[in-house]
Amino acid sequence: MNTSVNLAGVCLKNPVMVASGTFGSGQEYSEFVDLNALGAVVTKGVANVPWPGNPTPRVTEVRSGMLNAIGLQNPGIDVFTRRDLPFLEQFDTKVIVNVCGKTTSDYLEVVERLGDERRVDMLEINISCPNVKEGGIAFGQDPKAVEEITRLVKQKAKQPVIIKLSPNVTDITVMAKAAEAGGADVLSLINTLTGMKIDINRQTFALANKTGGMSGPAIHPIAVRMVYQVAQAVKLPIIGMGGIESAEDAIEMMLAGATAVSVGTANFYRPDATVEIVRGIEDYMTRMHVEDVKDLVGIVH
Repeated sequence: MNTSVNLAGVCLKNPVMVASGTFGSGQEYSEFVDLNALGAVVTKGVANVPWPGNPTPRVTEVRSGMLNAIGLQNPGIDVFTRRDLPFLEQFDTKVIVNVCGKTTSDYLEVVERLGDERRVDMLEINISCPNVKEGGIAFGQDPKAVEEITRLVKQKAKQPVIIKLSPNVTDITVMAKAAEAGGADVLSLINTLTGMKIDINRQTFALANKTGGMSGPAIHPIAVRMVYQVAQAVKLPIIGMGGIESAEDAIEMMLAGATAVSVGTANFYRPDATVEIVRGIEDYMTRMHVEDVKDLVGIVH
């Protein structure tokens, strides 16, 4: 059987990768997971300068998921290129670097710095970051901003560009079309949904930031719906994510229109979830007499 998939000319040995922010840059998980078994490793968000992140507490459990308000803490591009990329050299997997920023120039600085890094196969642009020049509204909540930042990144990028869409909008297909118009090569969705938890015993917010991004199994049906909608609206390949914790979840996402899938929150409570999902997809293909995994993509209408 053939489990390889193609994303904008980049061939992955299988459609399973990890969601940014849930896997570090692979080093932390390499004791538990054979990174060679993954289609791709997606790094934690990388900014042009170190970000300290939000004050604690910044993670809390909720029913069938979690809320996080980490604030995209990261050591910055200098440490990333000096420490993390050399580590990833030893593995036979694709490397997708997630890029974050507070202004357009922040993004472009990182994109340019990564242009000559041969170990970087693709860039994933996190447009859920707050745009400080626009009063804090996320880039991904304004279609004009989505199209503009996509266009500017594409002008500078030497690798294929994935635009990661926020679900915290009225109509995600509007944002998907804006990214397509800006020249995106691939879309990934969904990012976390904004939520809140209040500790009734302390009578205060469970997170110092008050709100956080909700992830985990509870959001999976929402993610499947949005992937399906976007697959009907644009011609770009899609990386589907949101509450995937089993091969069944991953296959469901592919049937809805995703070419590949990302596993996020499940990594925290089952570090080997990704390799189990790879095996599970192969078992499903055998059972259903599917010779090529690409034949599963978007067949449910």
